[in-house]
Amino acid sequence: MHEYPITCSIIETALEHAGNARVTKIALVIGEASGIDGESIQIYFEALSEGTPCEGAVLEIESVSPMLRCVSCGALFERKPFSFDCDCGGIGAPTEIGKEMHIQHIEVESP
Repeated sequence: MHEYPITCSIIETALEHAGNARVTKIALVIGEASGIDGESIQIYFEALSEGTPCEGAVLEIESVSPMLRCVSCGALFERKPFSFDCDCGGIGAPTEIGKEMHIQHIEVESP
């Protein structure tokens, strides 16, 4: 349910960016561990953008896998199921990678 206000903010930001132009594409980055469902954003976007310059815009969503950082060697790696082990034998610690949610870019139609 928290996708509704997030989608409202995405549309609001796009409209501010577009000025009087029509928005043709909004590219989002959503981390898999962010707790935000991209499909819900898409559904809300289609409904909430009706009658605005965002109507019909492509909503492109890039998914980012969560990453761990090895406390021994510093390498970033994706967690394997049921394991926090790095290839070097060290243990991985959680990072912020995979928890993000932001607008990558907005494309508008030239007036």
